Amino acid sequence: MARRAAIIGGGVIGGGWAARFALMGWEVRIFDPDPESERKIGEVVAGAARALPMLYEAPMPPRGAITFHATIAEAVAGADYIQESVPERLDLKHRVLAEVQAHCLPDAVIGSSTSGFKPSELQDGAARPGQIVVAHPFNPVYLLPLAELVPGANAAPEAVEKAKEILTSIGMFPLHVRAEIDAHIADRFLEAVWREALWLVKDGIATTEEIDNAIRYGFGLRWAQMGLFETYRVAGGEAGMRHFMAQFGPCLAWPWTKLTDVPEFTDELVDLIAGQSDAQSGHLSIRQLERLRDNNLVAILRALKGQGAAAGLLIRDHDDSLRQPLEETRPMVTVRRIVPVDWTDVNGHMNEGRYGQVFSDASEEVMTHVGADRAYIAAGNSYFTAESSIRYLAETLAGEEIYVETSVTLGEGKKLRLWHEMKRAADGAVLATCDQFLLHVSLETRRSCPPLDHVRENVERLARAHGA
Repeated sequence: MARRAAIIGGGVIGGGWAARFALMGWEVRIFDPDPESERKIGEVVAGAARALPMLYEAPMPPRGAITFHATIAEAVAGADYIQESVPERLDLKHRVLAEVQAHCLPDAVIGSSTSGFKPSELQDGAARPGQIVVAHPFNPVYLLPLAELVPGANAAPEAVEKAKEILTSIGMFPLHVRAEIDAHIADRFLEAVWREALWLVKDGIATTEEIDNAIRYGFGLRWAQMGLFETYRVAGGEAGMRHFMAQFGPCLAWPWTKLTDVPEFTDELVDLIAGQSDAQSGHLSIRQLERLRDNNLVAILRALKGQGAAAGLLIRDHDDSLRQPLEETRPMVTVRRIVPVDWTDVNGHMNEGRYGQVFSDASEEVMTHVGADRAYIAAGNSYFTAESSIRYLAETLAGEEIYVETSVTLGEGKKLRLWHEMKRAADGAVLATCDQFLLHVSLETRRSCPPLDHVRENVERLARAHGA
């Protein structure tokens, strides 16, 4: 039975939470008084359903149902996890949390998306303060894995551990913020950069586009993979962080920034910034900008995943946790996935090299199933592709769900032959086929050799079952 999450407040952040939970197989119940909430959240979920599965090689869990409810009491009934994402007004949050606690399970975790309030402020006057924690995400919630988990001194230890387990299970990174502090950790950096940016625009030094270019062509790329301190450690050269601090530490006393001053939000400043922002990207709708952002994030995160670095390592480990053993059907479904955006070429469809990767992934699933897994390879044995023939039958587009059916057509001694058919999930149409011949090899001699007995027996059994 699917676990149940309740989302209270269905704006951009609440919609992102709903999308991530549902796409990870949770039943999601939503309360939002906005009469347009179902449409708005539906659009967010549609974008998420296109983007999030592109990060994974493993098939996603069956999508959980999303339902909308007229009252908070209905929404939170039976929920294991409740996320409050109402506007940033403490009196409103207190009223909402009180109603949530009046109707929710006593052991449910109640997370708040607040970016500014401390957990003790939210817990003040609550019936069960230990149940409430801050779980502050970043937009888009369905792609960015960080959630600042701030329990405060009043949170129950079991609630904190349960929150960590749940957030991790849906592919997020719960950053446990041990001490209460205004704006937590990440937003303090964002506010500092935001203040500096406002001054640069107000003083006529840079436009909104020039500031964005300074970030996206420069330090933003470093931060995405290394963060702040690791970036500066590298900047220190072989002598490391100590040398960097000795060299650049004195600069901190120079009057470079206005971090403690905030420009007055006059109508003139608002008009200036809004006008520049319109000139910069007003030709694109918000939905077009969201899709561009999501495509870029998918490509960046997949690159990090390929390197096993930063957020990519988190996604790779979560991807591995979603994998299920192959079922010995005839044929076997060896791959089920969404085509990611970084697999397409100038024609907008999947390039031919990626077909080879799909079929390679399918053969690796067969290898793992018969016992030629990573441990087997680490011990010095594997299968190498000796010959393959691919036929391209139809276009395959980014965002399409595909699957591969594989049959073992020859399993004899050191020989393994596989027949793959890649199909579109929507209608079962065959998009490509591959006839693949592999030889078992010794990684020590790099020459063909018979497989170990347990692998040979499994291969021969599959060949018999598939009718050779």
